Amino acid sequence: MHPDTFSALAERREKGDKDGMSLTAPDIRFSVAPMMDWTDRHDRYFLRLMSKRARLYTEMVTADAVRFGDRDKLLAYNQEEHPLALQLGGSDPSALAEAARIGEDYGYDEINLNVGCPSDRVQSGQFGACLMQTPDLVAECVAAMRGAVKLPVTVKSRIGVDEQEPREALFMLVEKCARVGVSHFIVHARKAWLEGLSPRENRDIPPLDYDLVYQLKQAHPALLISINGGIENIEDSQTHLGKTDGVMLGRAPYKNPYLLAAVDRDLFGDAATPLSRTEIVHALIPYAERLVKNGSPLHALTRHVMGLFQGMPGGKIWRRHLSENAPRRGDDPQVLVEALALVEAEQTKRAAYEAVQQAGE
Repeated sequence: MHPDTFSALAERREKGDKDGMSLTAPDIRFSVAPMMDWTDRHDRYFLRLMSKRARLYTEMVTADAVRFGDRDKLLAYNQEEHPLALQLGGSDPSALAEAARIGEDYGYDEINLNVGCPSDRVQSGQFGACLMQTPDLVAECVAAMRGAVKLPVTVKSRIGVDEQEPREALFMLVEKCARVGVSHFIVHARKAWLEGLSPRENRDIPPLDYDLVYQLKQAHPALLISINGGIENIEDSQTHLGKTDGVMLGRAPYKNPYLLAAVDRDLFGDAATPLSRTEIVHALIPYAERLVKNGSPLHALTRHVMGLFQGMPGGKIWRRHLSENAPRRGDDPQVLVEALALVEAEQTKRAAYEAVQQAGE
């Protein structure tokens, strides 16, 4: 890539130029990955209660769904969710440009192109991870998207697919997209195998190659590079942030969402005290009341909060009460109140038992 291009990108970021369709390192320091069937608007509202700084992403939405589907159902969100990125799937530049423009009209902060999902659905549509094989087309797509909006347009990819040589595939994709002005890349540090592995297996079986992502950042210091894949906690995040600009976590914060409570303090240096788990439940109750009043089942929210007390006394009781009662009493937010009361009772019981044990030592 021509060095002048990288210099221009660096200069725009230094000046804080957001209208130049670029982001700054603090914008992308920590994010939660887009995950199909998981990161919907209810999950994102819940996650935002724990971190004001984490960047959140929608589930992937296809460009044609945005163009021709129920837009409010697909794109509506809670204002509290910002900063919020819309992830699009597709491979037609004009369709993606139109969908990006619609996303901008809905008030999203970023438009992201999915170049990493290996599911059968995206393979049949020739997008997602399949696009790793056609970097020129990806560059054409993001150029069209950038031409349609004033928002940052970003790319989330794998390091390669099938028999591709990862360094060659990843660097070529990034460099071609950077030539048309993309300055932020989120790299899942695994290959995707389009043949022979299921989407679930593709999340775990291909080996992680963090060093390759580090090398990408070293080779292109003017670009913002976020690393994704297998990152489990804040400590791991801090290690990666020594070598990349951002970290993106997926399954870890979904299974143990309260890890986000440390993000603002430990990764951004914010002094504000995060909400306790109990305070989070109390904050969810008005949201749950609005949810059921608008005709949605309570389970649409409670399915996302099962891990709030992960690893804590009462965690199993919390999950059991919600899983047994929320689907059956779908219009009753008191289920959350009851589950919290059971957790608190278990914690009181456990503390009393431990006090007796210590007294006898």
